[in-house]
Amino acid sequence: MSTEASPGAAGAVRTLLRIESLTLFAAALLLYAHSGASWKLFAALILLPDLSFVFYLFGARAGAIAYNTMHSTIGAFALALISQTGLSIAGFGNTSALFPIALIWFAHIGFDRALGYGLKYASGFWDTHLSVVAQRQPA
Repeated sequence: MSTEASPGAAGAVRTLLRIESLTLFAAALLLYAHSGASWKLFAALILLPDLSFVFYLFGARAGAIAYNTMHSTIGAFALALISQTGLSIAGFGNTSALFPIALIWFAHIGFDRALGYGLKYASGFWDTHLSVVAQRQPA
């Protein structure tokens, strides 16, 4: 078992990180609105990254890896960059269609972090880079 735990960000730093996340959410929504993509697509995909919670069934370490993979901006940035290549990928057609999906992904990440749900430590779901989200109850 890992001894890694997070005191999380505190004070003004925590506030700044949450405002930054709210800004990411707002920017992604604004760009999505200007993209002309369907709001039905947005509604269908906005919670998709949360499917990574399933990996907590395999332990806190597996859950943290899966959660962090889906809640890091690295994947969303990569998808946004790929969408701008104009290439055609088998099964996806033109990659420019992936840009709205990247924006949805950014919106999800921004919203989660604005609420205080940060990247997870292997010590448990509630230990994040932003704070300890909730106190654990004794067993």
